[in-house]
Amino acid sequence: MPRYKAIVSYDGSNFFGFQVQTKNGVERQRTVQGELNKAVNQMAKNPTPAIKVVGASRTDTGVHAFGQVVHFDLPFDINVIGVRKGLNTLLPKDIIIQSVDQVANDFHARFNTHAKRYVYRVSTQDFTDPFKRFYTGHFQWQLDVERIKIALPDLLGEHDFASFAASGNQTITTIRTITRADLKVNNDEQELVFTFEGNAFLYNQIRIMVGVLLEIGNGRRDVHDIIRLIAVKDREQARFTAPASGLYLDEIYYD
Repeated sequence: MPRYKAIVSYDGSNFFGFQVQTKNGVERQRTVQGELNKAVNQMAKNPTPAIKVVGASRTDTGVHAFGQVVHFDLPFDINVIGVRKGLNTLLPKDIIIQSVDQVANDFHARFNTHAKRYVYRVSTQDFTDPFKRFYTGHFQWQLDVERIKIALPDLLGEHDFASFAASGNQTITTIRTITRADLKVNNDEQELVFTFEGNAFLYNQIRIMVGVLLEIGNGRRDVHDIIRLIAVKDREQARFTAPASGLYLDEIYYD
């Protein structure tokens, strides 16, 4: 059975995350994986057993993606152009297949990842913009951007990020390596755009890190409070979690 790798973009506003959630074998809520499964199986003429699309990252409710990666096996060989065209015809308008490649059968979208890049957008307008409310976080209080820029390098390197892991985290270890943490200011849009790259991220880690950075920019925390938080390994001391609406899975890297 040929295996295909696809790069998928989606607006996460109306999805309960990427991963299918079932109860007694029935999908409980609308998910990205669920919609992909339906489209792939329909294109393959509903084989038995059903095809399951495997994703690289289990994005949460309301989180968006520019570069989610998935793989799936088809019961017959189809040209990659035909696979992309067929899936985009069958999928809802809030998902699009950006590209499709045929890959080796040992390729795995999740387990072969080398690193991931996420973007987080923060609107700094006085009031919530109705046209941004599903696509940015919102922080209306005063910010000193230079304090945030000073704090960002404290995240770099290999650390135990237990203070930045939500209670639902189920990983064996909370040690992760961050290789990029930077900030750009978009004055025209009144937005801050954070970019993070690392080998992997914990459950809600980026949203918690952004929350801490915004509190540093607002003066509620010492400029180097990240160093203390890494040392204490206490999630409660990190406090604020930025909204899911501002988070985008930007790109996934493979060896």
